[in-house]
Amino acid sequence: MVFLAKYIRKYGKPFSLALLFVSCEALCDLLQPALISRVIDEGVANRDMGAVLRLGGWMLLVTAAGAVFASGRNIVASHVSQRFSAELRGDLFRKIQTLSFSNLDRFDKASLVTRLTNDVTQVQNFANGMMRIFAKAPILGIGSLIMAVRLSPSLSWVFAVVVPVVGLLIAVNLKVGFPLFAKVQGALDRLNGMMREYLAGVRVVKAFNRFGYESEKFGGVNADYRRKSETALRTMAVFNPLIALTVNFGIVAVIWLGGVGVGEGGMQVGHIVAFVNYMTQILFSLMMISMVFAMFVRAKASASRIGEVLAESNPMKWREGKRPKDGMGKVEFDGVSFHYGENDGEPVLKNVSLACSPGETVGIIGSTGAGKTTLVHLIPRFYDSAEGAVRLGGVDVKELDPGLIREKVAIVPQRTVLFSGTILDNIRFGNDKASMEEVEAAARIAQAHDFIVGTPDGYRTRLGQGGVNLSGGQKQRISIARALVRKPDILILDDCTSALDAATEERLKEALRAYSKSIACFVIAQRIASVMDADRIVVLENGEIAGIGTHAGLLAQNRIYREIYRSQIDKEMDAHASGE
Repeated sequence: MVFLAKYIRKYGKPFSLALLFVSCEALCDLLQPALISRVIDEGVANRDMGAVLRLGGWMLLVTAAGAVFASGRNIVASHVSQRFSAELRGDLFRKIQTLSFSNLDRFDKASLVTRLTNDVTQVQNFANGMMRIFAKAPILGIGSLIMAVRLSPSLSWVFAVVVPVVGLLIAVNLKVGFPLFAKVQGALDRLNGMMREYLAGVRVVKAFNRFGYESEKFGGVNADYRRKSETALRTMAVFNPLIALTVNFGIVAVIWLGGVGVGEGGMQVGHIVAFVNYMTQILFSLMMISMVFAMFVRAKASASRIGEVLAESNPMKWREGKRPKDGMGKVEFDGVSFHYGENDGEPVLKNVSLACSPGETVGIIGSTGAGKTTLVHLIPRFYDSAEGAVRLGGVDVKELDPGLIREKVAIVPQRTVLFSGTILDNIRFGNDKASMEEVEAAARIAQAHDFIVGTPDGYRTRLGQGGVNLSGGQKQRISIARALVRKPDILILDDCTSALDAATEERLKEALRAYSKSIACFVIAQRIASVMDADRIVVLENGEIAGIGTHAGLLAQNRIYREIYRSQIDKEMDAHASGE
């Protein structure tokens, strides 16, 4: 929990104020049994109504003061815990944003959601409990012990038996509970992951009528979460009754021994009543301590999970603010090799050397898993190469600030990602300062303007989550417009026209040729027709360059390219002939 030091320093003063209020409230509670003892021994025993009323007035005054302190403690504790949790959640979210893809690949997405929500809430609840009850419990317990010993030293041996037993129970509670709640949080991760996966693929589930299968799978994960939660809570539930039983045995012993003492004339009734009250307060404080330790067990498990994310360090190093003198338009791959994860695995890219100058369009084609997307992901430093260098404007990207690189690079990914909001919001996501004219110009190049103005509210039409109310081709064109409005030096189109018909794709290619005369453009495609007119075509096979050249040159000289051409174009021609 080292990361909490920052928040302890920041919220130390209001935290201390809450502890002051708690201490005053506990002192008020400690005075009540002593006043009750005096009411019984001085007022009731002597039939002195004046003493009863006077001491009763003091009890009311002490109670009112305790209520004021309790209210102040609640207000401060709620304010501090809420602000602390909001800041911790914000810091965690910002930390996740600063991590590289190699960092994020080590965490499941559902687990990150759980850490941002449930885990932060567990730590918040513990912080709140620290200010509201944890500080009060030891003050009340120790104070009651001192007051009880002062009242009757002869009964104090009861504490010598009760306190060690309760302390042992709390220690066992802490020892057993932590691993159980760590498992509960892991099960919650899996439950969130299952829900996230189902909601993302709900259309596929409906299309294949797999409700029974999904329900059964969810039932299994849900049952596992229930079992682990029940095990943890059942185990923790044993300790509070055991603590209560131990203390109540102590109270029974006090009443029995006190009754004997009163019968022999060695004790006063008021002292016995006060002693029992102090024993009850000790019971209450020990129960609170046990509850706080249960909260601590859950908070510790959650804090360790939060700490795992906050302890991650981005392996990417760069010189702050450095940018190439001549712009970033020229892209060079020089002997680049890359591995996902540990470097002892099979490399995804092997000794790739390639260059793309401003005004040039490079097409990249190859079979699934050839490394096409991985190659272009090295340009904006989503990952760093294991060997070789990727240069922008003649400078190794490892020396450049990733933020500055991404200002000049626009990517249209394979999987179209749109956000809830209007079409205009989604296009301006590429450049929030873009004017309406610039947005429309980008949409026209992307062949999106016509269908946008045909929607009920045009560019102000609201999209559902993920653009659910648009077709696949429409979403791809908005995604392309979002990249173009950025006015990048480097444009990467990663198989982003797969849902477009041939006529629309041809118009898009013509518009992009005019647009990309001053930028470096990479076009990744599965369909050979999408890269045929590129200035150069790169054929990737198993992470290696199997050929570079124009369409005509590769068709004549490269076996792999020729096979791809025949498998696609010839089949299309045969299908067209059959249709005629």
